[in-house]
Amino acid sequence: MVTALLFSLLALSGCSKKADTIVVGNFGSMTGAEATFGISTRDGIILAVEEWNKAGGLLGKQIELKAYDNQGKPEEARLSVEKLINVDNVIAVLGEVASTRSLAGAPVAQQYKVPMISPSSTNPLVTQKGDYIFRVCFIDPFQGEVMAKFAFNSLKLKKAAILRDSKSDYSMGLASYFIKTFESLGGQIVGDEKYVSGDVDFKAQITNLKSKSPEFIFIPGYYTEVGLIARQAREQGLKVPLLGGDGWDSTKLTEIGGEFVEGNYFSNHYTSEDPRPEVTNFIKNYETRFGTKPDALAASGYDAARILFETVKRVNSIDPKAIRDGLAETKNFNGVTGIISINENRDAVKSAVVLQVKDKQFKYVETVNP
Repeated sequence: MVTALLFSLLALSGCSKKADTIVVGNFGSMTGAEATFGISTRDGIILAVEEWNKAGGLLGKQIELKAYDNQGKPEEARLSVEKLINVDNVIAVLGEVASTRSLAGAPVAQQYKVPMISPSSTNPLVTQKGDYIFRVCFIDPFQGEVMAKFAFNSLKLKKAAILRDSKSDYSMGLASYFIKTFESLGGQIVGDEKYVSGDVDFKAQITNLKSKSPEFIFIPGYYTEVGLIARQAREQGLKVPLLGGDGWDSTKLTEIGGEFVEGNYFSNHYTSEDPRPEVTNFIKNYETRFGTKPDALAASGYDAARILFETVKRVNSIDPKAIRDGLAETKNFNGVTGIISINENRDAVKSAVVLQVKDKQFKYVETVNP
């Protein structure tokens, strides 16, 4: 009750200030274990906002971004969305990356009927939280299928082991979808071990998996643990390929894992080697603005913001229901991360790429279409 009253008072104090702008919200992990996810996504959104403002803004007004750091905590994610809606009066919310935190924030956006677009949360449950919740990325059933088929068909590997984060909706879900497809192809799961995000010692799990003689290990986790797992696996003499998902995508992966992550593969939302002008221009502008090369999270944040702005322009309204209805009609949007259409479940239908860690870079291997 006190929190709601405080939000109401703060909202009233800020109303006149917001009249001249259209306010958009973002929540993400700018600090904490997966800070590069939140920072990259926010910076991608900032670039989109600045480009639109330079071109005249939206519906005759400048776009204002309010971004909050949820510190990688689900409860902070929920509070951030409440503040964005009740204090900042945002027309829509962009975020989160991690599915667990999107699952914490989505019910709030749904409760207040404010559209929320996740740039890169891949767990299917996210958009099932309600008809105001969208995403512009592929979902884990597709991502799991991509990596299972890549391992079985492209790498000709038949015996897999799994090492997943038991406290992560993303990790647990992606592992399950991978297993389902891999076994349907005729592959065999010889071991399935778990860890918890924040762990730094994986020797027991690696020892158990090594005893099963897998041909590769699928690790659907985040870069923070994957780098350490790769290092400890190689140090224990387990030299089979490691495969994973988009949670690997961070420059920190090679900083943490060093030479031990070289040669391994993961699925992702886009490749910086894509020659399309949408990609080359985005990379050039991002590097000019932020002084670093964008990762897929930055590209997804940029696409999410641009889809929102294009929708508002198309429906010529900042009414939440009008925006929601417009987002649901998105077809063949030419994004940096690919051609994006929103289906009846408010999920994006789009391609995925497989990348290989090579010379501390993420090199393109193949594209898989839905």
